[in-house]
Amino acid sequence: MNRRFQYAVVSTSTCLVALLLFGAVRGRSASNNEQPYRHLAVFSEVLSKIKSDYVEEPDLKGVTAGALNGLLESIDPFGSYLSADQFKQYQKAKAANKGDVGLILARRAGYVSIVSVTPGSSASKNNLSTGDVIEAINGVGTRDMPLAYAQMLLAGDPGTTIEVTVLRLRNPEPAKISLTRAAAKYSDVTLKMLDNQIAFIQTYSVDAAHVDQIAARVKEAEKNGAKKIILDLRNVAHGQPADGLRLANLFMGSGSLGSLSGQKTARQEFAADAKVQITKLPLAVLTNRGTAGAAEIAASALLDSKRAELVGERTYGYAGVQKEITLDDGSALILTTAKYNAASGKAISETGVVPNHPVIDTSDNDDDEDEDGVVVDPGKKKIPANPAAPAPEDAPLKKAIEILSK
Repeated sequence: MNRRFQYAVVSTSTCLVALLLFGAVRGRSASNNEQPYRHLAVFSEVLSKIKSDYVEEPDLKGVTAGALNGLLESIDPFGSYLSADQFKQYQKAKAANKGDVGLILARRAGYVSIVSVTPGSSASKNNLSTGDVIEAINGVGTRDMPLAYAQMLLAGDPGTTIEVTVLRLRNPEPAKISLTRAAAKYSDVTLKMLDNQIAFIQTYSVDAAHVDQIAARVKEAEKNGAKKIILDLRNVAHGQPADGLRLANLFMGSGSLGSLSGQKTARQEFAADAKVQITKLPLAVLTNRGTAGAAEIAASALLDSKRAELVGERTYGYAGVQKEITLDDGSALILTTAKYNAASGKAISETGVVPNHPVIDTSDNDDDEDEDGVVVDPGKKKIPANPAAPAPEDAPLKKAIEILSK
């Protein structure tokens, strides 16, 4: 496919999505039964004009797939449309016990972008970060590639490698990087006692095991004389929503933890259980743009209840329930069918969680060097490669300490 035709396909896909959305708005006054047909009529007419009037014979299968993925991205950056063949591959790969490269992904501007990077993973060691764009996987462009298919391609047997072409936020020139797959592993929760009897607790996941570890570290901190706690949720995007709710409940004895709602999902309200709460110590929580999912749910509940001071950057903005929907021809949709809402009622996926103490986070959590040749330890304290140079400051942590020390 030549470059000119590629641009035409992309432009056509975008136009189709715009027309479908326009049809949705114009069709609001019509009955619910008529609306789908109005949208399909617009779609069919555009396809017909492309087939009859375009400068060369188009690949209608590719145009249609691009339009469907564009439509999904416009409403659900974590959704996917998989053809019948792709869905078969996806199911087979999902059933296998494979390793991965340590990336949580979403779609942005038609491409696959990075939500968060697992500390200690191959992606982390190659200094990939939130917002970087995966332009190609093993030479296959990700433009209009289903998100679930991209995730499948990155997974594989531990020890094997895969090449990705990356557009970094810090460097717009494409870079080819070889990533080694490994079984997912999240470091244990750590505890550090800081000055002023402040306990610094850092986690790398919000799964059931790590929430248990956080509870244990809180109790340990209190035994060590802690009077205040800082909980670090930066770059944490792994874990189930229920564990995010339980994490917030460790610090809350009452009040709303948020809710879950969807078009076909009965609304569920979540309230804190006093029996789950383990501490009443003053709390500050650190977040950044790599904080997503279960960690966002916890951060949202703690902020809205005024149980914690939230310090750092706005979180990524994804906390939902996905469902696989098989279509008649064997293809499938992977779609967000319900969203978690803050206690205020606002969906977390719409705006993320905005700290009441915004601070730009220049820290990193991998064990490699950043672009300034600075080595980073697991506690996010940057250590200059040159011992004579000053260590960059962890501004969000400094701000949290300042707030709790008042």
